Amino acid sequence: MPQVWIVEDDEDIREIISYALNTADFEVMTFDSGAAFFAALDSNKYTTPDMIVLDIMMPGDDGLLVLKKLRQSSSYQAVPIIMLTAKSSEHDKIKGLDMGADDYLTKPFSVMELMSRIKALLRRSGFASTESNEYTFQSIKLNHANRTVFVGDDAITLTYKEYELLHYLLMNKSIVVTRDKILEAVWGYDYEGESRTLDMHIKRLRQKLGEAGRHITTVRNVGYKMGE
Repeated sequence: MPQVWIVEDDEDIREIISYALNTADFEVMTFDSGAAFFAALDSNKYTTPDMIVLDIMMPGDDGLLVLKKLRQSSSYQAVPIIMLTAKSSEHDKIKGLDMGADDYLTKPFSVMELMSRIKALLRRSGFASTESNEYTFQSIKLNHANRTVFVGDDAITLTYKEYELLHYLLMNKSIVVTRDKILEAVWGYDYEGESRTLDMHIKRLRQKLGEAGRHITTVRNVGYKMGE
């Protein structure tokens, strides 16, 4: 089971990423500072992480300093690292990548996109993912490896957001997921758009799935569920 360590001073972001990773059967450890992160590494109580998600803007040792220390250590030179930051300038991206980061994501970001990047980096580093690429419910079949969706034998064409929405619901099938959790996972952790956007995407997704669309049920005043 892949182990991902998250170094992020924002508690809400840590919880959102942790929830998504745990749902996908990753082991997760979280730290609110570079100091806490290095203390865990130095304690020898834990195995080496398979992946690190590292925020740049942190008090004390910022993400770039943490990255520099990691890449100077022979023990962690090969560990894939994704940088997170509120900065969006090309200079900041290039600086992080030149210092040894493997990927870069600017806040606000879609948690589903972050998940896809984590899995892609783990594949490239030779780590076999434990997550199944096949998600099914009744006649609905989603293959995440090639991003295809079928209802029975019929291929269904979805937009990017419709696909991510269906993927998220199938990952949590038979579980009621709140509107906020869906918006955070699919649209971004601090998405501030009207929740009407979600309702419209659910409506279109149901229509495209045809009769199988009835499996996406509305839980009044809470959210949605894939299942009866």
